[in-house]
Amino acid sequence: MAEQKTVRLDELAGLVGTDIGPSDWMDVDQGRIDRFAAATDDHQWIHTDPDRAKDGPFGTTIAHGFLTLSLFIPLWTSVFDVEGVTTKVNYGLDRVRFTAPVPAGSRVRLVGTLKEVTEVKGGVQLAVSGTIEVEGQERPAVVVDFLARFYA
Repeated sequence: MAEQKTVRLDELAGLVGTDIGPSDWMDVDQGRIDRFAAATDDHQWIHTDPDRAKDGPFGTTIAHGFLTLSLFIPLWTSVFDVEGVTTKVNYGLDRVRFTAPVPAGSRVRLVGTLKEVTEVKGGVQLAVSGTIEVEGQERPAVVVDFLARFYA
């Protein structure tokens, strides 16, 4: 089981450059893909039709890119937390690339690096460089620069 790094707000600046993770592996099965399709109304066959997808470009159904991206949050919070704050906000993304598909039945995990900590009114903003890896694949599924804010 991955170890969660828990730090205080005043310790964050000293952690710039620190690698965080890897997280535990998370299953991306057809059920998760289908639930995401239902939630987002994106039922494209490469995600939701296993029979048709067998003859498609990936040989199987694949996770939506935005499904894989959305897994960043549970994966990140499983390996990193800040204590002594009142509010935690996903502030945004500076860059996202979907560099490889996630076939149904795969497992993904997150590795990240704390790149920057900047003071903002009432707290700090973190910039995290993250990579969502697919078990057994050389290329990662997602490369993302994520921003979060933590308020005291």
